[in-house]
Amino acid sequence: MSTEQLTRAADRYPTRLDTRLDPIDRVEPTVWGPPAGGPLTESDLQSMERNGYLVRPDAVDSPWLPTLQSELERIAARADSDDPRIIREPGGSVRSVFQPHLFSDVISEVVTLDTVLPVARQLLGSDVYLHQARINLMPGFTGSGFYWHSDFETWHAEDGMPEMRAVSCSIALTENYPYNGSLMVMPGSHRVFYPCVGATPRNNHTSSLVKQEIGVPDRATLTAAAERFGIDQVTGPAGTALWFDCNIMHGSGSNITPYPRSNIFLVFNSVENQLEAPFSADEPRPEYLGARTHQAFSTAALVG
Repeated sequence: MSTEQLTRAADRYPTRLDTRLDPIDRVEPTVWGPPAGGPLTESDLQSMERNGYLVRPDAVDSPWLPTLQSELERIAARADSDDPRIIREPGGSVRSVFQPHLFSDVISEVVTLDTVLPVARQLLGSDVYLHQARINLMPGFTGSGFYWHSDFETWHAEDGMPEMRAVSCSIALTENYPYNGSLMVMPGSHRVFYPCVGATPRNNHTSSLVKQEIGVPDRATLTAAAERFGIDQVTGPAGTALWFDCNIMHGSGSNITPYPRSNIFLVFNSVENQLEAPFSADEPRPEYLGARTHQAFSTAALVG
């Protein structure tokens, strides 16, 4: 048996297929750590296990917010158009900036706050590292949305993440209203993996970060998922942290209001869930999208 056949035999979540495959029940738990393992209560953990997401108000205190907002403006203003970590909207405005913790001491400090890092360690039940970090900017009138998708589908297919043992933390730096492109999630959908149809193009990330077309379920699948799980919209003031499981179905609409929406987006992966060869791509995505060179970091300091 070839190496490729062995890899496919071990792949519990096949995707990017030639033909449609039925949804696959999740194998791994959502919450890996005990109630005594961090700041989350047993009720918090039960909610995360049931819904696949958890809203934590005041993850960043009010005195921090002006500094962070100014830092995002500074980064966006100085963004180098030739830097692949800078993702722009078709009109030219900055959409996302990856690895901001490597060139911003302010953002790197946010990662290690008591309201952030210990939560990630508790949810994943282990030491953790940053699989990916970015800032997202959705300016008024021009900010485009993110189509429905599961992050794990991409991380599995293109980064080689073997298990559903990662969690995202989105920290709002502006008010999230129901009408300015705030995130929508399908609560409970994290318990089901939806295989997608369509092979991964070479260097797919160069276009998918602006508009994702590969690795998204078809409309019939999304309709069935929405009818089964419903849709929640996450709103709240600046400083609120939204924690959501790597496999939950989520997306956001475009922002046609005058009110901008921005956030710091952190993806924590367990050190026991090391990346392998991509399951459905010829080569892994760049380091700034899926970190392979890393060390676990403690609550004292960030290690890139």
